[in-house]
Amino acid sequence: MTNALSPKLLRPEDHDPHWNWNRAIPAPGHTNVDFEGRVDFDRLRTYRMARAQAALDNSECGALLLFDVNNIRYVTSTKIGEWERDKLCRFALLMRDKEPLVWDFGSAAVHHRLYCDWLDPSNVRAGMLGMRGTVPPAAGLMKAHAEEIASLLREGGVADMPVGVDLAETAMFFELQKAGMTVVDGQQVMLDAREIKNIDEIVLLNQAAAMVDGTYHMIYEELKPGVRESDIVAKANEMLYSMGSDDVEAINAISGERCNPHPHNFTDRIVRPGDQAFFDILQSYQGYRTCYYRTFNIGRATTVQRDAYKKCREWLDVAINLIKPGVSTDTVASVWPAAEEFGFPDEMAAFGLQFGHGLGLALHERPIISRLVSMDSPMEIKTGMVFALETYCPATDGYSAARIEEEVVVTDTGCRVITLFPAEDLPIANAY
Repeated sequence: MTNALSPKLLRPEDHDPHWNWNRAIPAPGHTNVDFEGRVDFDRLRTYRMARAQAALDNSECGALLLFDVNNIRYVTSTKIGEWERDKLCRFALLMRDKEPLVWDFGSAAVHHRLYCDWLDPSNVRAGMLGMRGTVPPAAGLMKAHAEEIASLLREGGVADMPVGVDLAETAMFFELQKAGMTVVDGQQVMLDAREIKNIDEIVLLNQAAAMVDGTYHMIYEELKPGVRESDIVAKANEMLYSMGSDDVEAINAISGERCNPHPHNFTDRIVRPGDQAFFDILQSYQGYRTCYYRTFNIGRATTVQRDAYKKCREWLDVAINLIKPGVSTDTVASVWPAAEEFGFPDEMAAFGLQFGHGLGLALHERPIISRLVSMDSPMEIKTGMVFALETYCPATDGYSAARIEEEVVVTDTGCRVITLFPAEDLPIANAY
């Protein structure tokens, strides 16, 4: 079989044409057309496989056994619905210089043989492990699959090398070891692969951000006294799904006295005049995710609320201005205030408030930027990384706070912000 993902043909650089950063990054819409070059999904699949194979070659592993749905999608370009995300019901195997195998949930395997022509049909199999222990290990499903995988490793000539596993049920780890495999951390290998995005991934991330741009305009219009946080969440969900989102992962909606400390959730609290309110929209388009905060005031704002917003914006802008290839994450983290400077006892308690994190098929990829980890374990920022930078500043009234987040694409010489709803100054919704 001639396969679009044949490992012998794969080099990442062959499938990532250099983007002209003098041009805007497209947000082309939800369809491909014959009169414009938009997202090239064949190129995307081939690039991702090349990255995964290169990361595997650079590791000690002979194969990667993947249970994380983001990793499965990265190497096989298969997805069966957002309900699978926490079920541990699918898995994939990638061996050196081999095409991937995927074990799917029942009839999904038949579907993928019919519709995923980039996969060898014989490599798409039905599988079942335990669905987070609901089928007990004593049933023998895990044992049978572990022995099946061991046999495939022998056929592939990599049985004497460690197997990198990203995450799995504890009982499955035991069965893999019983079947003779040396299990090591495979998640780091996959994160190596996924940290640099090609232009198709960047366009999908930009398209996802454009959908949130529009959602924030709706929120700006809807924020008025009497509206509940949950009402905004409902309207945002409706709008995002109508625009083509495949997963609205979460929407934080926090207002008034709930702003400080940040609870990372939403309630049925009614918005009131003068409230400061901030939102985070986490959703994906074609699997590629957003993490995108904006802060508003309802009707009017006090001096201390405006001051908190201004300081939050300054902390964010000084970090954005540092982003370029070769800069290390400790340099970025160092310009943010220490936890004690904004009311927290230590960096663990303040984690996630002055924060940077990669975006891709997962909400949190590389790099992670935080005073908690970056000062002692810095990472290099590289061209093609896409990540979010988010800052938080409590107001001196003791309960208001500002929270702003921008997503950036690292270019050859700096970075490009792709979250475009205006946030330079504090937006006042329905001003009095």
